[in-house]
Amino acid sequence: MLIQGGCHCGNITFDLTWEPDPAEIPARACGCSFCVKHGGVWTSHPAGTLRVTVRDPSLDPGYFFGTRTGRFHVCSRCGVVPLVTCLLDGRTYAVVNVNSFGNVDRSLLRPVPASFEGEDIDARLARRKRNWIGDVRFAAPPPNAAA
Repeated sequence: MLIQGGCHCGNITFDLTWEPDPAEIPARACGCSFCVKHGGVWTSHPAGTLRVTVRDPSLDPGYFFGTRTGRFHVCSRCGVVPLVTCLLDGRTYAVVNVNSFGNVDRSLLRPVPASFEGEDIDARLARRKRNWIGDVRFAAPPPNAAA
């Protein structure tokens, strides 16, 4: 399945290849204040491939908070957060926001609440390496992954 998504104005877009076609798509509804306020409901497929295009990088300055290990790609034109990236050992990992999908039947989504409060940085980064999309490429060099 090719999942297409992005921000509302089209500045940040992505294509996520998810093979084989999923019977359902797990969606983690993060309970942190940022995700709640921005509608962050995240999914990933570790065996998937993610291709990201940022048409105007100046409109994607990135937002970091908490542990500062995840870069929230917030379009400053329309305010949508379509993905989060994390640079680990020279490799970019990502999760995508199911609320930014453009071509997925919403009945495939299986949202569950998620909380990562109390998770130390080592456990958080290990979880991302295991569970996030590990084949991430930007049409241009990825925006600065660190604060």
